[in-house]
Amino acid sequence: MPLEGLHHITAICADAPRNVEFYGRVMGLRMVKKTVNFDQPDVYHLYYGDEAGTPGSILTFFEFPGAAKGVAGVGMVHAIVWRTAGPEALAFWATRLADEGAAVTWVEGGALRFADPEGLVHELVASDAGDPPLSAVALDVPAEHRLLGFHGVRAYSAAPERSAPLLCALGFEQRNAGGAWVAQGAQRHGVIHYDRPPTGPRHGMPGAGTVHHVAWSAADDAELTALRDVVRQAGGHPTPIIDRQYFHSVYFREPSGVLFELASRDIGFAVDEDAAELGSHLKLPPQYEDRRATIEASLTPLPNPRY
Repeated sequence: MPLEGLHHITAICADAPRNVEFYGRVMGLRMVKKTVNFDQPDVYHLYYGDEAGTPGSILTFFEFPGAAKGVAGVGMVHAIVWRTAGPEALAFWATRLADEGAAVTWVEGGALRFADPEGLVHELVASDAGDPPLSAVALDVPAEHRLLGFHGVRAYSAAPERSAPLLCALGFEQRNAGGAWVAQGAQRHGVIHYDRPPTGPRHGMPGAGTVHHVAWSAADDAELTALRDVVRQAGGHPTPIIDRQYFHSVYFREPSGVLFELASRDIGFAVDEDAAELGSHLKLPPQYEDRRATIEASLTPLPNPRY
């Protein structure tokens, strides 16, 4: 039961309209679900991804209006890595992002690094991974330059060797001595790369522009149940299976401190919305539907670049 790479990545933002503008227009992603936080229904939970909302492409945001800017530290993901088709695509994005006011830099290995308006760091890489491409249609992003889904994440760890036994138990493989671990499934793979903590204060501060958790792709409840046992036997403390409406989830912290989720891919985002209209309506968890009028009044109206 190998994990099929990444399922989704969830981050925090303080300004939902600006978030939609950046990820829906500048990055050319499709908004695949506009809903609310399960635990705090007066704030948004926004999902972006490819045309179909495929696991491996899904970037989500908890919006906490006015949240202070966070800082990534030990035990936190500090960069999200996306795949592109090649050097020409990277050149396109370097120009597009610079034209939008983003500071872009080229980093080791030829990756293009930049941050969103709230400081969340991304890297784009030219990838010949062989995984099926996961792209969204954006009229001003040529098809050959579109983002192709996640490659992986980069996290800070003070002692990455402590994570090795649990990662091995979950089927990750260490591909080099530099801290990269790969979850390789039949169709997709995803990488978590552990980096040395930054100099100075090493403790992070969650907030706007930081990653909350990273989710790895499991098949269904049966696989989640088996994987929970694997995590427990490896010394982890997984939650029970939790219904997140579009997938079922198990959460735990791996030994370096990164919050992991195992998320099922057997439900999907079309369960409550026609696939052609993904992201065009505010969808509420069933337990909040009787509060729709109050919840809608509390939320900032959002543009959707597609509609």
